Amino acid sequence: MVKSVYIHIPFCKTICSYCDFCKVFYNKKWINDYLDSLEYEIKNNYKDEELKTIYIGGGTPSSLNIEELNKLFKIIKIFKINKDYEFTIECNIEDITEEKLKLFKYNNVNRISIGIESFNDKYLRFLNRNYSSNIINDKINLVKKYFNNINIDLIYALKDQSLEDLQNDLDKIINLDVTHVSCYSLMIEKNTKLYIDNIKNIDSELDYKMYELIFNKFNDIYDRYEISNYSKKGFESKHNLTYWNNEKYYGFGLGASGYINNIRYTNTKNLTKYLNRNYEKEYETLTKKDKIKYELILGFRKIKGINIKEFYKKYKIDILSYQNINNLIKQGYLINDNENIYINDKYLYVSNDILVKLI
Repeated sequence: MVKSVYIHIPFCKTICSYCDFCKVFYNKKWINDYLDSLEYEIKNNYKDEELKTIYIGGGTPSSLNIEELNKLFKIIKIFKINKDYEFTIECNIEDITEEKLKLFKYNNVNRISIGIESFNDKYLRFLNRNYSSNIINDKINLVKKYFNNINIDLIYALKDQSLEDLQNDLDKIINLDVTHVSCYSLMIEKNTKLYIDNIKNIDSELDYKMYELIFNKFNDIYDRYEISNYSKKGFESKHNLTYWNNEKYYGFGLGASGYINNIRYTNTKNLTKYLNRNYEKEYETLTKKDKIKYELILGFRKIKGINIKEFYKKYKIDILSYQNINNLIKQGYLINDNENIYINDKYLYVSNDILVKLI
């Protein structure tokens, strides 16, 4: 049963130097046609399930104006939502206005995710973010007037960034007192400005020290429930847990991915094709072995790892029957507490290496 939906709004007023997500410059002449195509896609694929989570991401959903947002929310009214739902929309800090927040609230949004990335103007320029740090506090306080479930994104391990720089960012996050923080080490991806400019990742030892600093600063305030995600109790991202629990979800919009029945799919990233309703999905049909592979890769991102009984209920296989799992437990990389199997805290930083050994 599908319980989640992701909707992609690809438009951005500026293109961040690190971003490799599916995006295009905001151009008003495309918006209505895009929303019409989105509506057509949703109406022809949504099967009337009751949803627990809706997530509008991008791109920059908040780049749409009030009229365009109204049209988007009108399209979304087709979804049946559970009374205990989570409905997230991503915002850029410079787009936040009282009018938009009221509109979000009126249309049942109950979680705001804000890409702050840094509180240091030097690094905001490096990331090509279109605002200065002096507006952050006022904007967050404005959001708090309407919403109590707020995520902010932080990017660290930036070129020339010091531990002191990061410490200042973390102190400012703590002072904001939001309910959820996502912390990502900078990845330099192909087809980004940073890659084209030949920017290199920082020294791995410094990256690790930054990773530890984040954990130590947040440890008494937030629960880390996933490698990069921290929340106050009860404010874990239900939508992202859909992914990490390897559960099914719709993906609607340009370049959006979804997982329905035994198929993982990704829509075309060609805007012209999408506007012409040629969604041209790439499909991966999963065998039972494929599903288990995804279960392990995604499940071990969670700090609590994989529940032994739930794994058996899903696949009718004892997870401890896998020799690779037992070997990693014996070597101390994985821990079995007789309820869950999870990556040892000491090795979370190198979790990808452990997953390679596992798969």
